[in-house]
Amino acid sequence: MSSENGQAKGGAEGAPPEQLALIRESVRRANAPRAKPRTWRGAALAKELPVARVLVDKGVLHLDRYFDYAVPEELDAEAQPGVRVRVRFGAGRHRVREGRREGGGLIDGFLIERRAESDYSGPLAALAQVVSPERVLDEELLGLARAVADRYAGSLADVLQLAVPPRNARAERRPSPAPLPPPAPPAPGSWSRYERGAAFLESLAAGGAPRAVWNALPGPGWSEELARAVAATLASGRGALVVLPDGRAVARVDAALTSLLGEGRHAVLTADAGPEKRYAQWLAVRRGSVRAVVGTRAAMFAPVRDLGLVALWDDGDDSHSEPHAPQPHAREVLLLRAAHDKCGFLLGGVACTVEAAQLVETGWARPLVAAREQVRAAAPLVRTVGDADLARDEAARAARLPTLAWQAAREGLRHGPVLVQVPRRGYVPRMACAACRAPARCRHCSGPLEAQESRSEVRCGWCGREEGGWHCAECGSFRLRAQVVGARRTAEELGRAFPAVPVRTSGREHVLDTVPGTPALVVSTPGAEPVAEGGYAAALLLDGWAMLARPDLRAGEDALRRWMASAALVRPQSEGGTVVVVAEPTLRPVQALVRWDPVGHAVRELAERAELGFPPVSRMAAVSGSGEAVADFLHTVDLPRTAEVLGPVPLPVTAAGRPRRPGAPPPGEHWERALIRVPPGSGAALAGALKAAQAARMARGNGEAVRVRIDPPDIG
Repeated sequence: MSSENGQAKGGAEGAPPEQLALIRESVRRANAPRAKPRTWRGAALAKELPVARVLVDKGVLHLDRYFDYAVPEELDAEAQPGVRVRVRFGAGRHRVREGRREGGGLIDGFLIERRAESDYSGPLAALAQVVSPERVLDEELLGLARAVADRYAGSLADVLQLAVPPRNARAERRPSPAPLPPPAPPAPGSWSRYERGAAFLESLAAGGAPRAVWNALPGPGWSEELARAVAATLASGRGALVVLPDGRAVARVDAALTSLLGEGRHAVLTADAGPEKRYAQWLAVRRGSVRAVVGTRAAMFAPVRDLGLVALWDDGDDSHSEPHAPQPHAREVLLLRAAHDKCGFLLGGVACTVEAAQLVETGWARPLVAAREQVRAAAPLVRTVGDADLARDEAARAARLPTLAWQAAREGLRHGPVLVQVPRRGYVPRMACAACRAPARCRHCSGPLEAQESRSEVRCGWCGREEGGWHCAECGSFRLRAQVVGARRTAEELGRAFPAVPVRTSGREHVLDTVPGTPALVVSTPGAEPVAEGGYAAALLLDGWAMLARPDLRAGEDALRRWMASAALVRPQSEGGTVVVVAEPTLRPVQALVRWDPVGHAVRELAERAELGFPPVSRMAAVSGSGEAVADFLHTVDLPRTAEVLGPVPLPVTAAGRPRRPGAPPPGEHWERALIRVPPGSGAALAGALKAAQAARMARGNGEAVRVRIDPPDIG
């Protein structure tokens, strides 16, 4: 026995036998030889940090935690934090014990960290495989994903599925290019049109972190202005990230950046690129070879090194809202990144959302606007046609074009293309009474009546029965009219009205990127408007009442944003550009379009929502499912004391064969929805309570599922 043992033994004289045995055992363990490696079922384990903490790819809330696994010696070198791994998990079992997972199938996961010991006292299952030694997940991206999961009451695994693209082995084997040195700071260019535009670029180039809400002037210059903001950030030795609503907008900024800086300075992240190319671009960003990213919604998680600027264009576009769980919005993710990384922030668009106005009102961001003289010089002339004018107008009743719009189209076609915006694609989605405009319903099932393309008969959109002897139950009229005429029907009518003019359509099935500057009629749905060379000579915005009459909190804001997006493609008034909007002239969105004042409209909308307690002033969540499931959820959830429950109310039933809107019940099922509202400052508590209640329901495995969504886009 060594002298240490002797001292330990001597110091314990007089101790109880049980305590003396414990002291001897601890001394024995302290002096035991360590040469023999620890084993797991006969396999040698890693000598250093033999425990791997893993996030398994299970997007269920009650498993939203890390699990410990043993690291076999043969995987020691590759099993590093951030790599993809495969582990055995209790697939198909309802009872999972943390730490010990024997049997079950292999499941993907991310290795989060290596540890010397596990909190679990039992034997650990071993890592089955390191999928790739590429470290795709770092602490910064993990922290962002966790913040997004907490804000939206979702699971970390679901967020990482959105943040980290699927692996492509060939892309991983391809070496990334060497990083280029920072470019020279760009000249202000067209940023000088804005009151603080040049100062904003100078701050970015000097390493500052300015935060601005940018109301862009109409015209094509916005893509070059975004490119100059990115170039100024790169000049400071930092990275930049730009998120845009669709691939066409990405292509414009991509072209502007290439023209300004040349090839190799930025990466493009879009789904259209294909899995291999997109993953190769993502890896180039992750490895630090490229420090600028331009992309669509998924690019909001791009792992840009030394982030100096995050920018979002047109935050009111629906495509910025992720449809997959936990359904984060790109604006909110970039706000989290700007706050965490202390980088610059730029929220831009031709229009202005209520959320953007709130950022300015709270002082978190500064307005970046042009003087009224610049706005008047860049904007087209906007004229209005109201419902009273349509009722007296023979041309409007004959061809859906009021005389003013007819004249504007005819005059515009003498100088270039004319854009015609219709709210819906297709032919005639819905019919209504021509006298009182009450919706036309089927006599058998009360479904909506629809006109068939290029045919005279009218059929029910639910049961498919043909309706020959319809009459209005409200006024007795036998005449039908289209509630909203689609793009193809409008193109047919315009083709007959202007037989010598080519007619092009752009919509969901076929979206045009550009059209030549020669005379033509371009019929488009909102968001699919192509860019005309030299700008459109005129634009007709038809059926404005259809967008304004939607039973939605954002109806006016969305209508104004869509109108302004189309009108911004028209030539300035000084060059003869004219826009005719067919909507009631006294309505606030119409007046904002006439004055070209989206900021004023957003400020007034924000004041009204603050008075009524609506988002974004308050935080809101939607809970939907069967009536029994929603009632049970509301009974068990521990909501903050300041929470207010609105409802539940029935949701519209989705007819069989019809497309289902996000959050709507499956066809044939009757769902209810409750809204939960909390005042400012209680959003985190609300999300935590909803997440805990949902996790508890999933862990019990009984009862029907409910859907929880933070910040629902459509609250009626």
